[in-house]
This record gives sequence, structure tokens and C-alpha cells, in this order.
Amino acid sequence: MKEIELKMQGKISRLTNHTFKFDERIRDGWFSAVYFLKTRELVKKYQEDNVITMQFFQKDEAVLCGTDEVIALVKTFADSPEELEIHSLKDGDKISPFETVLTITGPYQSFGYLEGIIDGILARRTSVSTNVYNVVKAASFSGQQKPVIFMGDRDDHYTTQAGDGYAAYIGGATAQATHAMNEWWGKHGMGTMPHALIQMFNGDIVAATRAYHETFPNDDLIALVDYNNDAITDSLKVAREFGAKLKGVRVDTSRTLIDQYFLRNQHLLGTFDPRGVNAELIFALRKALDAEGFDHVKIVVSGGFSEKRILEFEKQNVPVDMYGVGGSLLKLQIGFTGDNVMLNGKHQAKSGRKFRPNPRLEKVEI
Repeated sequence: MKEIELKMQGKISRLTNHTFKFDERIRDGWFSAVYFLKTRELVKKYQEDNVITMQFFQKDEAVLCGTDEVIALVKTFADSPEELEIHSLKDGDKISPFETVLTITGPYQSFGYLEGIIDGILARRTSVSTNVYNVVKAASFSGQQKPVIFMGDRDDHYTTQAGDGYAAYIGGATAQATHAMNEWWGKHGMGTMPHALIQMFNGDIVAATRAYHETFPNDDLIALVDYNNDAITDSLKVAREFGAKLKGVRVDTSRTLIDQYFLRNQHLLGTFDPRGVNAELIFALRKALDAEGFDHVKIVVSGGFSEKRILEFEKQNVPVDMYGVGGSLLKLQIGFTGDNVMLNGKHQAKSGRKFRPNPRLEKVEI
């Protein structure tokens, strides 16, 4: 059973290294800034009896993620972690600018060298979870929550997928593109067909869709319809062929192309940008499907969607049923800072920083 299931059942309070599977080289300082490693040696030599409090915060409205991972990191790699006192918020908590999200109290030499790694974990996880949360919120503007698929596999190094997928789950993504993205939270990747499949059938969308359905008959049948840059024509082709079996069509038109629908109907041009997946194309697609009795067919859009672009669609009530979003969800816009703010129970910090108690913090059992 996945740890996330145990956590949801209340059997454990936090995910552990059974989920995160840290690189053992962390213990050797391989991923820590060298000045932290040097400071650890100096503290051991000159100030080993001191106890410090390290405090972590960021500067935006955000959805916190990464606390379970950080706590597991400290438990795994700190010297004598049982001697530390940790207080933390939880993954999924909404946080405010400068709000303290985590404090660690104990001998510096026990855990200080992990400071940069902790900042990095919190920064990436919180950035992704916040980006996803904002996109999901935008996708509900019309009053109906539209599902968001996390499609970030091609936008970053593959080794980031498990952690990014968990952060996307915390942010509210309902489905994700790869199995790795689902590793920490116990689901499987989902997806239908890429353009490569249609190419293998020489651009024949019906033949490609038939092959898919015959091979994966239990999957919801969603056809990719922009391969020939004629999304409405190809949508109607597959709808006529598969009828009630067709659950949806996905439009992923390149932002550099104008769909052939507008080339056939140039009188429509002149008041909007006709490139890529645009609102007018989706309105026309919905109208064409409904006119032939295919109102059950859902419309999925992807290709360069962001919070801003989704909000524009939702404000216009564009008939989209699901959004596929990738690169915009992986932009790291939130940075965390770890500060030493207390020394032996008394204020001691660099100018401009101080201990900022937060009553929302919960003590973590080591």
C-alpha cells in the first residue's frame, strides 16, 4: 500500500523516505553548498554546544508543498535527529507572504548543512503546487470545475516527475501524463494518442483511432484531431465512425498555424488571433458536433495553456471540458529562505531578520 493511502487513512501523519527514496550522497554533503559544509566543521571545532533555531519562509500567497519531504530529509540525514525539535505546516496549507512554514531547533552541526536542500525542495514543490492550484482555480471561473491534466513530462528533466506529480496532486490536478508523476500518490498515468500514432497511419485519423480502440477497448476513447490542421473536419470523421463510443476529441493546434476551418471561412477573420487553439475554433467545433447529434463528445484542449489563457477561455464561456497543461505549471516562481534566528534561546540573526512565531505550526514527532 502506498504511504499516501496510509496518510489519508490517518495511520501515518507524514510521508517518509519510503516514498521519497533520497540519494544517499546527501549524507556526504554532495548536494550542499560548500560553505555550509565548512561551517559545519567550524561549529564542531569551536561552538559545538550551541543550539540554533532555523526558520523558513517565502514571499507570496502560495499553496505549500514539500514539508513531508523536508521532514523526511531531516529525519534521514541529520545527526541524532531525535534531539531536534521541528514545527511545521502541512502540504496543501495556504500560506501568506513571510509566514513561517517550518522551524528546526537543535545543534547546527546536526542539520545546518541541509539548509539549501530544504530551500530547494520547498521552492520547487510549492511553485508547482501553487501554479497548479491557480490553473485549477482559473478552470472553474465559469462556475463549473473543468478537470486539469498535468502534462509536464516534456518540460523538464525526467527525474523531477515524481515530485512534480505529487506537487501537482497537492495543487489539484486530477490526472497526470506519466506513471512516474503518480508514483508518490498512488495512481497511474493517463493519456490517449500522440501525433506520432496518426503519422504511423499516414495521417488517417479514423484508422489511428480504430487501432487505438481495438487495442485499448476499456479506455475512454479520445481522438487527437489537429494532426491535419483541420480539427472540425477530423472531429466529425471520428464522431461519425465511432458514435457513442467516442468520449472526446483533443485539439492541440500549434500556435504558429491557422486551422483550415478559418481558411475556408475567411469572412470570420479580422477581429481575433486565429492561430493555435483559439476560442472561435472551439465554439465552431462544439457547434459542428452538436449539429450532428454528437453533443456527448467532450472537448479537450492543450498546447501552451496557462492560468491567464485558461481564464480568458473561461470568461468567454468557451465550451472546453478539460484542459491539458504542461510547461506553465513548472515555472519556479517561489523561493524559500532559511534563516538562523535564535541562538541558545535568544534572538540572534542577521539584520532585518527575526524569529517570527506562527501559531499554525504543529510540532512534528521525530
